[in-house]
Amino acid sequence: MIKQLPATALNAWLHDSTRVAPLLLDVRDPWEQALCSLTDVQSLPMQEIPARWSELPRDRDIVVVCHHGMRSLQAAQYLESVGFERLYNLSGGIAAWADEVDPSMAQD
Repeated sequence: MIKQLPATALNAWLHDSTRVAPLLLDVRDPWEQALCSLTDVQSLPMQEIPARWSELPRDRDIVVVCHHGMRSLQAAQYLESVGFERLYNLSGGIAAWADEVDPSMAQD
């Protein structure tokens, strides 16, 4: 089962110097990411995941991100099906991040 990670919890994790930061995997299309994005993300559009999942580290926590959290959940479920275990879905996606963490962020 994919763990749901609220935006505020991800923000706390990213600011916790005692924890290793997760890989932020943005599965939106490039045009969406151009409108708004978290910093230090790895971009891997959802449709490319079946061909490129092997590029991702298995020994690191991965937080999968999209606009509202639905595509990222599907992408995380696919990654789980090919053996990834340390997966989180950013619940509510970038929209939740903009609402709850960074209201100055542009909304896509």
